[in-house]
Amino acid sequence: MAGPVIEYEKGVVAEMVDFFCSKKHGTQRGELCDECAELLEYSHERLDHCRYGEDKPTCRKCPTHCYRPLMRERMRAVMRTAGPRMFFRAPLKWIRHEIRDRKKRKSLDGQ
Repeated sequence: MAGPVIEYEKGVVAEMVDFFCSKKHGTQRGELCDECAELLEYSHERLDHCRYGEDKPTCRKCPTHCYRPLMRERMRAVMRTAGPRMFFRAPLKWIRHEIRDRKKRKSLDGQ
């Protein structure tokens, strides 16, 4: 069973994939095309099996890249599209993610 950090990450990823799919593939909010549904399912699977568990850094700062190359490229496209817009769509989630990213970055850098 996934803990609160993993569940939170799943929610953030789901929101970003939903936004990306609606903008790039023209789907309605809350609906995903087959490609985006596959990516979301894959990302949740990767999160469930993350070797860092609840100490997981943000994916951008993770020393272990667990996505297959194709899925990694798809997720990068999602992040490039949805990431900057999260500030306007879900500012509290964006702030929380940024704080967590900076804390994990410091701990990984040994500071």
